[in-house]
Amino acid sequence: MNTKLGRSDACGAPQARARLTHAGKFLEVAELVAGEAELGTEPASASVSAALAVLAGIAASDAACCIALGKRSRGDDHLQAKTFLESIDGGNKPAAALSDLITLKDSAHYGLINISLPQLKIALRRAHTLVEFARSLLDAD
Repeated sequence: MNTKLGRSDACGAPQARARLTHAGKFLEVAELVAGEAELGTEPASASVSAALAVLAGIAASDAACCIALGKRSRGDDHLQAKTFLESIDGGNKPAAALSDLITLKDSAHYGLINISLPQLKIALRRAHTLVEFARSLLDAD
């Protein structure tokens, strides 16, 4: 389906719950791997953790949009989802968090230089913002 927000797929509460579960698991593993990064035992751990935080943010964005809008972004550019989030009441901060994560996505997923610990901490905070936003919408439903 094409809308003024961009290409989308219809979804609802069941899909929102599924995507929020995915987001929570991505974030859970991201935090586990972040512990290795903080210990400095494995330099690649920060990038892997950040990549998982990006996936958590995307999944949480899908969950929020499914529950609030009945659709989620399916465009080729993940930043289209930012516009979807901005159209939800209270969605500006989560939209900014998603934008930050998407900006980091290329480096975290495909980069040849590891993500720094400060970048990782930001990515984890942004993912938490999105997961908490989606959870608040589902709890209110």
